[in-house]
Amino acid sequence: MEASINNVGKLLDKVTDGAIDIGLKLVVAVVIYLIGSFIIKRIISGMGRMKALQTIDPTAAGYIRTFVKAALYVILVVSIIALLGVPMSSVIAAIASVGVAIGMALQGALANIAGGIMLLIFRPFNVGDYIVAGGEEGVVKNISLVYTVLTTLDNRRISVPNGTLMNSTICNATAEELRRVDLNFDIDGSEDSDKVLKILSDVIDSTEWVIENPAPQVLITAGVPGGLTYTVRVWVKTANYWDEFGVLMKEIPAALNEKGIARPSTPISVSK
Repeated sequence: MEASINNVGKLLDKVTDGAIDIGLKLVVAVVIYLIGSFIIKRIISGMGRMKALQTIDPTAAGYIRTFVKAALYVILVVSIIALLGVPMSSVIAAIASVGVAIGMALQGALANIAGGIMLLIFRPFNVGDYIVAGGEEGVVKNISLVYTVLTTLDNRRISVPNGTLMNSTICNATAEELRRVDLNFDIDGSEDSDKVLKILSDVIDSTEWVIENPAPQVLITAGVPGGLTYTVRVWVKTANYWDEFGVLMKEIPAALNEKGIARPSTPISVSK
């Protein structure tokens, strides 16, 4: 009977010691987590004042801080797990398995995220630019980590996956300060070329958006059945491109008709 009591006492002592040990580890783990969280918040706050991050796009800087914060918390949690006595080999194996499973389930999303990071770093376009890419075109309204949102000229909203954008050719129509308007007009071959060239030049001079440097060009560029192709090339500020395009497309044919300039049987061709 006395031996049984002694065994029970030893068992209780072991349980008590184990509970105290686990309790102390849990308390230490909580303290470490609180201290680690405070340090991580200070690090992330300090990153916001770094000159290197202040020089890049605010959206990209925000994503960088988010990723750094997540990585630091992963390190903190793994350290706490190791402190509690869990074998690191098991922890690493579990993290690797979870990472593989998540990667396979979110393969497309991860490709878009990677594309979003590349877009934010290399900046082939900015919000407000008019782009043609991924089979779509429109004004860039928003660049997120997964999608780039475009608004079309007829006011439709299109969300293009960033992975698609990074794997396609991107035409940015508004990236440069200046843009050239190119128009081709087919004129009957019997017409006086000097007269036609002067009519085209006079129309150009009458428009308000053409800039002088680079100088406008009016020249004969090709022959067509029954006539010649006259090309008008004028430089404008990018914001005025469609204004100048519309005016020239209206005024040049009107001036040619007023002067009685004949066209060949082929239709007018326009290149944008």
